[in-house]
Amino acid sequence: MVEKVDRTYSKDEVMGMMEPLISTWFNEKYDDLTIPQAKAIPVIHQRRNVLVSSPTGSGKTLTAFTSIINELTRYAREGTLEERVYCIYVSPLKALGNDVNRNLNTPLAEMREVADRHGMNVPKITVAVRSGDTSQADRQKMVRHPPHILITTPESLALILAAPKFKDAFKNVEWVILDEIHDICDSKRGAFLSLTLERLRNHCEKDFVRIGLSATLAPIDAIASYLVGCNDDGSIRDVALIESGSKKTLDLQVICPTNDLTTLSSDIVNSMMYDTLKELIEQHETTLVFTNTRSGAESVVYKLKERGLDNIEVHHSSLGKEIRMDVEERLKHGEIKCVVSSTSLELGIDIGSVDLVCQIGSPKSVAKGLQRIGRSGHSFGKVAKGRLLVFDPDDLVECAVMCRAAHRGDIDRVGIPENCLDVLSQTIVGMSLDNRWDIDEAFSLVKHSYCYRNLTKESFMQVIRYLGSKDDFEGVYSKIWYDEEENVFGKKKGSRMIYFMNLGTIPEEANYRVITNHGSIAGELSEKFVERLSPRDVFVLGGRSFEFVRSKGMTAYVKEANGRKPTVPSWAGEMLPRSFDLSMDVAVFRREMS
Repeated sequence: MVEKVDRTYSKDEVMGMMEPLISTWFNEKYDDLTIPQAKAIPVIHQRRNVLVSSPTGSGKTLTAFTSIINELTRYAREGTLEERVYCIYVSPLKALGNDVNRNLNTPLAEMREVADRHGMNVPKITVAVRSGDTSQADRQKMVRHPPHILITTPESLALILAAPKFKDAFKNVEWVILDEIHDICDSKRGAFLSLTLERLRNHCEKDFVRIGLSATLAPIDAIASYLVGCNDDGSIRDVALIESGSKKTLDLQVICPTNDLTTLSSDIVNSMMYDTLKELIEQHETTLVFTNTRSGAESVVYKLKERGLDNIEVHHSSLGKEIRMDVEERLKHGEIKCVVSSTSLELGIDIGSVDLVCQIGSPKSVAKGLQRIGRSGHSFGKVAKGRLLVFDPDDLVECAVMCRAAHRGDIDRVGIPENCLDVLSQTIVGMSLDNRWDIDEAFSLVKHSYCYRNLTKESFMQVIRYLGSKDDFEGVYSKIWYDEEENVFGKKKGSRMIYFMNLGTIPEEANYRVITNHGSIAGELSEKFVERLSPRDVFVLGGRSFEFVRSKGMTAYVKEANGRKPTVPSWAGEMLPRSFDLSMDVAVFRREMS
């Protein structure tokens, strides 16, 4: 059952629930609680499932972790803190995971200082990140010494559940945090995570507390239900819903580089748009520019550098890990004038103070637009300043309608996918690696997921027969062992390889790793792009020009080519679709205009 919780606790009440070390640290560092902290920390302290919805920069991550660190501190004081995973933090982005790791280690270090000053016991609380960026050595270290708080992505969590050595550390998980839940629940990736959480719940000896965090949400009851899943009878498990009443103050403008877009060629309009963008960047201390594609981000950086703008960087998922983290760190410390990003900085990564967010073209949904613009003034009570630059009439209409919807508070509703049988097939292969499953028990586990609450037994059996190569599917190679007479299934030779090779719902990209003449990894390029390159061709990656030397296997070798005019790299299939609700708003606007 979804229950709205409105009670706001005072700072003294909240701190009275905390261990002396936590309350001393909090009182020394903060004057007061933010609204989500005052409402949610006591609820999490009571070990209730909770969904916290509040604007960007209102301290949601600290809200989720305060009670958890408090409990771990209590365990340490009582001498019962074991070397195992107590809390799993699931983030949709690898970069967000690295950021939370940094932001968790800072308070923990500050608490150790407070403990030293006041002669208190120092709890040794450990934090680690497990994602696609984690090295093999770090993974082995985690198996030997599991962290108390594990930061991971949905795909890595599913991999860990199939790792016999590491998953024993998960037997007694007490909390699971899903950050930026709105960004994940409306896709098949969300259905995959929902099933993975039910597998984790089945693996654990007792149920864990689920904490969901999000900035922009609608319909909020459905997302709360997605977070917690269903009981045996199909009813929604208990969850507390906490909405911060405060809304961010918005300063939005749609900027068109010319008075009439129809009379000028696209090249002239584009050129004028870059001149306008350069002016905006020069008028502000720190600017974040969003495009909808990685190639667009590279192109914007190159064009701005051509216009003499220095101290500008690009950030997207195809750059090397070191380059991305360096840009995040320098941006956080105010050392970069402008960063251009595709989607990799739109979620709650702590990037310090940003004065202005510019969006090139339409963000394609109101929620995405607000999420990006909310990166400016990224702290409680500050004004979010956004400028949307348009250079064709359709974009102009979309952006104007989006701004109107944002001021009205009309956020796109997310559609939570149901009964995705391809995702279910993956999960069943993963389940087969654990042990032999009775069909009815496996079906019951799947039905606990909110995304599969309406799944019929017939559809479930069709998937089992397909994976087991039975009935109509004979001749399809089997992925699991299935015994119809005994009504059980389990793994067969090759099941583990099938599962690991096909895990997740993010489209597989055949990308080339780009190695520079200094031996460092510059990032990745799509296969199609590398196939078109000839030796001595110059392209731009990470805002820098490189000359293509040769390719070997899935590696492209390059050398720096500063000062030479490049072509821009492209990555396949990355244009954003326009949301249904924004499309309807555009249709209504066009009818009003006509």
